[in-house]
Amino acid sequence: MHSNPTRIDPRVWLALTLLVLVWCGYQPKDGYTWFLEVLPVLIALPLLLLTRRSFPLTPLVYALLTLHGVILMIGGHYTYAEMPLFNWLRDSFELSRNHYDRLGHVAQGFIPAIVAREILLRRSPLQPGKWLFFLTTCFCLAFSAFYEMIEWWVAVGSGDEAVAFLATQGDVWDTQWDMFLALCGALSSQLLLGRRHDRQLAEINQGQK
Repeated sequence: MHSNPTRIDPRVWLALTLLVLVWCGYQPKDGYTWFLEVLPVLIALPLLLLTRRSFPLTPLVYALLTLHGVILMIGGHYTYAEMPLFNWLRDSFELSRNHYDRLGHVAQGFIPAIVAREILLRRSPLQPGKWLFFLTTCFCLAFSAFYEMIEWWVAVGSGDEAVAFLATQGDVWDTQWDMFLALCGALSSQLLLGRRHDRQLAEINQGQK
């Protein structure tokens, strides 16, 4: 029988997150960029710990949040434009840029979609179906657009210090690509993981009865 990574005890995900957090904070390429990239993890961790008993999330969501955190922390350590593996892919396949930030923006839609889906299903009258799919997708697009505005505000306030955080790598369409990839991530995660997520939500509801 194959193990299911979404069934792992959340404490294992917490330990993994903390280990990667310690690693990524050791001599990062750019301390200011590290702080900006890792800040979502530093905000989310206490919130998840505080709500662990009052509003426990599904194992799938905890696993996805860990994955997202790891992506952010790796990007924070190396900067998104200089992630070594994606530098190797760029050079080996003669790509136009380091695409690690593209992966990050797919994740920015893929993972928040399941988080939003869970909150909407558990805290609103919505049921699985077209309206849930549509509103979850809208949330992810709004979240992606808001993140782009945060990047804009940081750039205005920090000037050249924000270049590594923006990771545009000279692409004038970088903002549009970021939002499009988040949209693709949001659509694909709901299509790929929706049924599994529904089963885990049903187990939570059954356990609360």
